[in-house]
Amino acid sequence: MSGHSKWSTIKRKKGAEDAKRSKIFSRIVKEIHVAVREGGPDPDSNPRLRLAVQNAKGANMPKDNVQRAISKAGSDAENYEEVTFEGYAPHGIAVYVECLTDNNNRTVGNIRSIFTRSGGSLGTNGSLNFLFETKGVFTVPKKDIDPDEFELEIIDAGAEEIEDEDGMFIITTQLDDFGNVQKKLEEMNIEAENAELQRIPNSTNKLDKELAVKVIKVIEEFEDNDDVQSVYHNLEITDEIIAAVNE
Repeated sequence: MSGHSKWSTIKRKKGAEDAKRSKIFSRIVKEIHVAVREGGPDPDSNPRLRLAVQNAKGANMPKDNVQRAISKAGSDAENYEEVTFEGYAPHGIAVYVECLTDNNNRTVGNIRSIFTRSGGSLGTNGSLNFLFETKGVFTVPKKDIDPDEFELEIIDAGAEEIEDEDGMFIITTQLDDFGNVQKKLEEMNIEAENAELQRIPNSTNKLDKELAVKVIKVIEEFEDNDDVQSVYHNLEITDEIIAAVNE
């Protein structure tokens, strides 16, 4: 089972336990703001906004909140900037952080501080590009889906990998096939709980359980920052580490 899917499993379990719904909503609102600024307020003609609205629904975000975010984006003075950071957490684990911020100086200072305090190091943009590949990842509730028929349809649409985890299908696609798989799901009237482009590690680094848990705590510190949208890493996640994190 691939490392990125293991990490998404941890995030789903911990997200439910820690009741981080408000933080999830906040990140979706920021994404809606950027999407509207880029392509307008109509999801039908704005793919990025359509995806943000879909993810809002998957996160059970109330429709009124979504509409309010879309309306506010057209007039709000807040202007979020997309910034990324690349570096190494302790023990040589590569970390890629994606942010949306209205204060770049604040965000740079906070992210640098987390790297430094944890014993890691902040690198230059582009320094980790060779370690990660951008791919599409869909999280689809199994519900009453016929798995055999579903897999045939999705593979034909361009799915590269399909994994069965905790009542979910985790579908991975090449970047160029992301839109094709999204369209196929719509044609099949299947709603993904989440659909996004993720930076998937080309290979993973293995640490013993104790060190791995310490690195995951650093990754969670990044994720808890209000300016951070996504965090990617190349730590190999095992069932033993998942159990230790969820203790």
